Amino acid sequence: MKYGYLRCACAVPELKVADTEFNTQKILEIIEEAQNKNIRVLVFPELSVTGYTCGDLFLQTKLLESALNSIEKICDATRETDVLCAVGFPMRKDGALYNCAAFIYQGSLIAVIPKSYIPNYGEFYEKRWFTAYESESVEYIDIGSFESIPFGTSILIQDENDSRIKIAAEICEDVWVPLSPSTKHALNGATVIANLSAGNEVAMKAEYRRSLISMQSAKNICAYLYANAGHDESTTDMIFSGHSMIASNGSISAERAPFENDSTLIISDIDIEKLDNERCRTVTFADAARKEKSSSYVTLFVSLEDNTFSSDSSRVENDRLHAVIPRHPFVPENQAERKIRSRSIIELQAEGLAKRLRHINAKSAVIGLSGGLDSTLALLVTARAFDKCGIERKNITCITMPCFGTTDRTYKNACTLAEKTGAELKEIDIKDSVLLHFDQIGQDKNKHDVTYENGQARMRTLILMNYANKTNGIVIGTGDLSELALGWCTYNGDHMSMYGVNSSIPKTLVRYLVSWFAEEAEEKHQQDLHDVLADILDTPVSPELIPPDADGKISQKTEELVGPYELHDFFLYHVLRYGFNPKKIFFLACQSLLGKKAEGTDIVYTKEIIKKWLVNFYRRFFSQQFKRSCMPDGAKVGTVNLSPRGDWRMPSDAMATIWLKEAEEC
Repeated sequence: MKYGYLRCACAVPELKVADTEFNTQKILEIIEEAQNKNIRVLVFPELSVTGYTCGDLFLQTKLLESALNSIEKICDATRETDVLCAVGFPMRKDGALYNCAAFIYQGSLIAVIPKSYIPNYGEFYEKRWFTAYESESVEYIDIGSFESIPFGTSILIQDENDSRIKIAAEICEDVWVPLSPSTKHALNGATVIANLSAGNEVAMKAEYRRSLISMQSAKNICAYLYANAGHDESTTDMIFSGHSMIASNGSISAERAPFENDSTLIISDIDIEKLDNERCRTVTFADAARKEKSSSYVTLFVSLEDNTFSSDSSRVENDRLHAVIPRHPFVPENQAERKIRSRSIIELQAEGLAKRLRHINAKSAVIGLSGGLDSTLALLVTARAFDKCGIERKNITCITMPCFGTTDRTYKNACTLAEKTGAELKEIDIKDSVLLHFDQIGQDKNKHDVTYENGQARMRTLILMNYANKTNGIVIGTGDLSELALGWCTYNGDHMSMYGVNSSIPKTLVRYLVSWFAEEAEEKHQQDLHDVLADILDTPVSPELIPPDADGKISQKTEELVGPYELHDFFLYHVLRYGFNPKKIFFLACQSLLGKKAEGTDIVYTKEIIKKWLVNFYRRFFSQQFKRSCMPDGAKVGTVNLSPRGDWRMPSDAMATIWLKEAEEC
């Protein structure tokens, strides 16, 4: 499948209980709709041909014959259809009645999957009619006009063009038991689980169901397609809501709310490549799979049509990607969730530093405070760590070190921030020291090259380290994850510290964490602290190593030099978290950002701009690994980290050739 995506859907068709002809027609209408929307896998509810609530009518020969006839009609009507369908129907075999899922593709009945667990408690009394299927072996049966059809639960349906796509099924109650068939399916290779369900609705059950399906997809690292019976089922004893959902590795990607009438189909493009990569990365999944591997599984092959995505697919309805690609993947889009996440991350940062302070019995800390975002977050986190350790904040020394590029705005903000957090402020102007050093090494002060810039950064680090020794303290690193990824830091300058609190915080997240502190200050009526944080958030990102412009404003703007951080963070997330190749990352970036303004600018993202910075990202990411190979301690607090002792082990002399070649072809 192109870019690794498989388009899946769950359907809740109109239904009349026991009216198989009406139900078959509605099923066929939805299959036709699915074909027109390029859906490859379509799941219907449990017993969708007859309805779940037929009661003792399931013991009527006429209903069973009509149900089988419906399966034959669906096969006949879909010979030219490229949708793999899972349809629920009752089937009699060897004197027993089974609750089954029929898999139909291009006019053929390719497999019948019986229900393993038959509920007989509370409002459920399915054992009155149905028999549980307990065998692990697969039989080949003749039913109606169909001959030698695979029958059993140990069945995988694999796309012969993409071996990562393996589909298996379970039915309703099967997912509610401690060891679900879907877990066995996943450990035997299934990446997509279809659940044909008829779960009734009672107060608060929807929330429990949502959590159950989400966690089932998470622990099995799979996609889970849950199609639930709708409100047309009989209400003699129960109520059905049609609550259906599609989940992938713990995230709900599409959902039909209970009693929603607007749509019969929910659609999601499942990233099968992501699931496969995640299983490879989570090596304990493979360990469990080896233990649970069963020889009873039978693999059937189908040839699913490829998808038709392109980088412009957002412009075409049927080819639009039915998946949410967050613009800021490190940051939750929901405001309430973002606040909870921000607090959690800040507590983790503070706890990591607090442990280090206790371990080395440090009673003081030193921070180079520039008035920028990173050093602001480092100070706020350090203050919180000091509170946890019962150390007075006045033992935090904030050193501001003005030099050639320092502006009045950042200088004043640094001074105000130190005061409002209760830290000690110390100003050390480094101009003379840097000029003396330039004279010693023969550097022209008017030549604004890398030596000119790095000389200032290393002078600041020298002062911070020595002052920390003088006060028996610890130097707190301020650099963030994005800077480490791009190597946008001076080796043995701001690159170095004694503990880096921001080392796993990307720049896009840094902004939201500082915003969280600003909101907290306002809630506590600390208006001065809130105001200075708001102004820092509004200040362009800059190392301030080049003199200001004629108006005294920042002339060296980082994002004009290395590219928008939101774009680099997007690239970084998909490179580190899922190992995607450049073309896929370009595709995802276009889906998420194409036509939108770059954050804080009037620049509109085009394919050319995205490609330019993608190439730049790979070039810098590979060439700057040597800085990451010797980075200071700093605990992982987010989804990814570049520490050589944590998430990322990469040789410093690795070549970017094959990645750059593909990026250039985008």
